Amino acid sequence: MKSILKNNFGISGKIIDFGEKIYNDVKPLINDIKQRARYNQIKVLSAFNEKRVESQHLTGTTGYGYDDAGREVTDKVFARVFGAEDALVRHNIVSGTHAISLCLFAVLRPGDNVVCAAGKPYDTLEAVLGLTGSNNGSLKDFGIKCKIADLSEGKVDNNNIMSTLDKNTKAVFIQKSKGYAWRDSLTNSQIEEIIKAVKAYNKDIVCIVDNCYGEFAEIDEPPARGADLVAGSLIKNPGGGIAPTGGYIAGRRDLVELASYKLNSVGLGKHVGATLDTNRLLLQGLFLAPNTVGEALSAAVFCAAVFKNLGFKVCPEINDYRSDIIQAIKFETEKRVIEFCKGIQKGSPVDSFVTPTPWDMPGYSHRVIMAAGGFVQGASIELSADAPIKPPYIAYMQGGLTFDSAYVGILSALQSLADAKVINL
Repeated sequence: MKSILKNNFGISGKIIDFGEKIYNDVKPLINDIKQRARYNQIKVLSAFNEKRVESQHLTGTTGYGYDDAGREVTDKVFARVFGAEDALVRHNIVSGTHAISLCLFAVLRPGDNVVCAAGKPYDTLEAVLGLTGSNNGSLKDFGIKCKIADLSEGKVDNNNIMSTLDKNTKAVFIQKSKGYAWRDSLTNSQIEEIIKAVKAYNKDIVCIVDNCYGEFAEIDEPPARGADLVAGSLIKNPGGGIAPTGGYIAGRRDLVELASYKLNSVGLGKHVGATLDTNRLLLQGLFLAPNTVGEALSAAVFCAAVFKNLGFKVCPEINDYRSDIIQAIKFETEKRVIEFCKGIQKGSPVDSFVTPTPWDMPGYSHRVIMAAGGFVQGASIELSADAPIKPPYIAYMQGGLTFDSAYVGILSALQSLADAKVINL
């Protein structure tokens, strides 16, 4: 293995030996992840069998898409897997932000309040909520107010959430993943605690969970813990690296229907929408997702151990329970962040020769650097890394269709840092 890593990726023998030592150290953790992935794989297979997926469901429709059996069974399988009454799975939901936006606009009406339970939301949602911009069709423009429940020492604080609720609160938005923050991502148990407290205050408040990066990281999903709606992207975990685009919404049947009206048209909702040639890809991606997420979680553990052993602060820690696929590393300097991303790009299967550079990415308040040499543009379930260019210069790595390929990417990043002489190894 040394020769192929050295000859093809320029990775030194010293770094290869270091990587092998770290891998042997974390093998027990990776074995635990494999057990979780196996459970989720059996759960997904059971859903396919129960909903009687058959070969005709793998083909698509054109035009209006009436009577699309593949579309209908895909919704049923997702609902079963996520422990929800219903689901809306569509290739024309273009991102996780789009899916969440559909949920918010479906549920909220003028005069309502929405509370963000996990502090400031991810950057791309700020414009949707009306926290940035004006006269752009945001919730704020429709007379809907967003209130933020602040974190306490980097942790979600149920007391802060409860103090933010009032008689006009119609929805509570819970972001599972850390986003561009230095905090633990929420577990489904923590989400359940938040939901129970909110429902005790007012059972009619709709609890919406941003599930991006978290699907199949645990053995259940937020609807099984009381969430009314959950939303995410198919080019993250649940697409398994196969889905070429798309998003999903799952939860209460009446709320999923309202979201479908926002996506299509009131009264038409889930009953229209040609699937073209996507049914097979979405179903096959879901089938592969538990194993793919397990590989990505294993890569995150390995990455944490590599950089923790080099003296960097990491979040989560090596032995922490993981509820999503994101691994954050605090690099402290812009140069280190850039070199890390360069190395991840070099170890990618697509566009490995491209040099990532910081740029003004739409929807973000700071320049962002992104390394993403994947088969699907922006697919975070494929090995990728990104970072806002601002102190304390934290890089966020996620994904890895296979652990072995991610292993090479992480060692490549380490080599890039060593070559630039910005780490001591």
